[in-house]
Amino acid sequence: MNNSQPRSKVGLLDMEINQLTKVLFGAVLGLAMVMMCLKGFSGPWYRYMFRFVLLFSYIIPISLRVNLDMGKGFYSWSIQRDKEITGTVVRSTTIPEELGRISYLLSDKTGTLTQNEMVFKKLHLGTVSYGTETFDEVTSHLRTAYAQLAKQSSLDGGGGSTIPSPFHVFPASSSGGSKVRRSEVTRVQEAVKAVALCHNVTPVYEESSGQESRTEGGDCDESPGSVESQTEADQHYWQPKKETCVYQASSPDEVALVKWTEEVGLALVRRDLSSMHLRTPAGMTHSYTIMQVFPFTSETKRMGIILKEEHTGEIVFYLKGADVVMSGIVQYNDWLEEECGNMAREGLRTLVVAKKTLTEEQYMDFETRYNAARMSVSDRVARVAAVVESLEREMELLCVTGVEDRLQDRVRPTLELLRNAGIKIWMLTGDKLETATCIAKSSRLVSRTQGLHVFKCVVTRTDAHLELNTFRKKQDCALVISGDSLEVCLQYYQHEFLELACGCPAVICCRCSPTQKAEVVRLIQRHTGRRTAAVGDGGNDVSMIQAADAGIGIAGREGLQASLAADFSVPQFSHLARLLLVHGRRSYKRSASLSQFVIHRGLIISTMQAVFSSVFYFSSVALYPGFLMVGYATLYTMFPVFSLVLDKDVSGKIALTYPELYKELSKGRSLSFKTFFMWVLISIYQGGVIMYGALVMFEDEFIHIVAISFTSLVLTELIMVALTIRTWHYIMALAELLSFGLYILSLIVLKDYFDAEFIQTTNFLWKVVVITLVSCLPLYILKFLRKKFSPPSYSKLS
Repeated sequence: MNNSQPRSKVGLLDMEINQLTKVLFGAVLGLAMVMMCLKGFSGPWYRYMFRFVLLFSYIIPISLRVNLDMGKGFYSWSIQRDKEITGTVVRSTTIPEELGRISYLLSDKTGTLTQNEMVFKKLHLGTVSYGTETFDEVTSHLRTAYAQLAKQSSLDGGGGSTIPSPFHVFPASSSGGSKVRRSEVTRVQEAVKAVALCHNVTPVYEESSGQESRTEGGDCDESPGSVESQTEADQHYWQPKKETCVYQASSPDEVALVKWTEEVGLALVRRDLSSMHLRTPAGMTHSYTIMQVFPFTSETKRMGIILKEEHTGEIVFYLKGADVVMSGIVQYNDWLEEECGNMAREGLRTLVVAKKTLTEEQYMDFETRYNAARMSVSDRVARVAAVVESLEREMELLCVTGVEDRLQDRVRPTLELLRNAGIKIWMLTGDKLETATCIAKSSRLVSRTQGLHVFKCVVTRTDAHLELNTFRKKQDCALVISGDSLEVCLQYYQHEFLELACGCPAVICCRCSPTQKAEVVRLIQRHTGRRTAAVGDGGNDVSMIQAADAGIGIAGREGLQASLAADFSVPQFSHLARLLLVHGRRSYKRSASLSQFVIHRGLIISTMQAVFSSVFYFSSVALYPGFLMVGYATLYTMFPVFSLVLDKDVSGKIALTYPELYKELSKGRSLSFKTFFMWVLISIYQGGVIMYGALVMFEDEFIHIVAISFTSLVLTELIMVALTIRTWHYIMALAELLSFGLYILSLIVLKDYFDAEFIQTTNFLWKVVVITLVSCLPLYILKFLRKKFSPPSYSKLS
């Protein structure tokens, strides 16, 4: 899925403008046909028809595409320059307006809502549980266990091959420890040792002096045998003084586990491809040979390793994984499911750790079958999995670990803001149901007043039907559903399920695969027709990000796959509020305003051309010379019209304080057929007033009509820009003055187009002023009355 070709995303605003452009194209052909019908089809009518099409072609806003693309570039630059969301990168400059139309936000959990910084919180052995307050007891038990080992080792020959098995039950100590106490010590030692060995972590030593760092195969110890016999004081002397150990692994969970074992006294000091070395609380180093490693995959949901302890020759198979798969692998017990549920309700990520001791013969038999399966030509993956599964039976359950993944900064207020802005948030995660539910509550994804409906696990069509009927009766209730149940519902009752789910204030999908995440995005788009945004931080979120209308990546601890595949990259989740509610809102409203103004600019001059042609016996003669037409769309009006990209109805602070302002954007009222036809009427009115006014006040020469009407047209455009602006910026004022100055200069310089003597007379001035006032004053009065009696929501706050 992650290797699929990303689709080319087109914004909804672009599609709406394409629809309007089709209407305008039809208007050009219709107007040309009307003119031809009035003129008559005598002579070379098709030539006249084509000339009329060319004369009215200004209706089609060709310059709009350029203006919009320049505007999008400016919006992207503004987002990246915003100091309040420093580090945000815009990777796609074609869809910034999409951020202002989002109705559904689909988010990953780990690394997106949470920091993906794992902290070890709990170790449960079945009969006893250790938390952060009681980890010192674990340290004490380990010291006791390894002190007994060291003592027994010295009695049996001073560190030779007669070191007792770690499964050896120690005799009662001189302090008079009871049998239960000794049993607990052994179990703690076994559990911590399993956690310290069953992983894919490599310790890397970095020297602060700037010398070459030592890695996994470096001089972490000179030789296991020699270090074994060294005293603790010797080891401290031998260790480099200014070295810091950094653990490297693909999963932060594993790093958290290994860091914790180091804190309680059992440290991983060296690892290479074939061996692992642990330093005990007594200062001794135990060496283990790595026989086989079975890495974690999303299908198996577990990771295993077979090790051989060098001094005892004992072969042990360690396995850790999710409780859903491990419950069927370990020996019968009555506490695993309950304790995993309890930890998940606390918001902890759980891992079940188990072991199995193998004899030499058992291992050799397994290795033979395993190698044969790996060499097979057909069904290799299935055969290898079958051989490994033959080993994963009746394993001894050692412990359950609980790791906390802390929430990111300001997640709660951000989710609350987005929810108040009318955005429905779906959380799609691979974690188990209880953990996802707990994070949803703690992050306020589900508000305190809302209920939470947990969708029961369904397998058949009948089950799905009954459960959907149960859920239909709930009101204002968030939905929690597993990936398997989601698959069944979508298979049999896709439309009904989506209708119910899309009506929910929030949806939590747990145990979701990357493919399912992308499919959910596409289903929402098809079913609702609304715009979706997807946010994630890892490679498993790439498909979802690419499927969404606006993909947002977070550069987190899982690498840059999501960030690089996304349209927008943010350092943390809390930046989403400003990105959507401020920049998204502004980009959409500015582009809508800019688009309609460019359309108005073309319509008004085409209306004037139509009036001119109809007055002069439907002649297909251009009203203005080519140079003036080029100047009208560039020098005289481009700067003020483009300065609309600086306009803002409310400040960023107000947009974040009143997120409800964002709700109306999803309805698309800033650019619709209603607003489009209002601007068409304005254009027809103004074009008619300017042209008929110039003809009524007609002087002796035709050049006077050109001077009066074109000057009135340019002034009308500049005044209309000023009327449209909601918040003035000094660049807007400069653009207006610059355009007006350039036009005055043109009147002086272009003597072929304007009568130099006539434009200096008061006759010219009063006629231009009267025409301009008649074209603009009624619109200003209407705008004032509308603002007085029916003000827009933003004007009440600004």
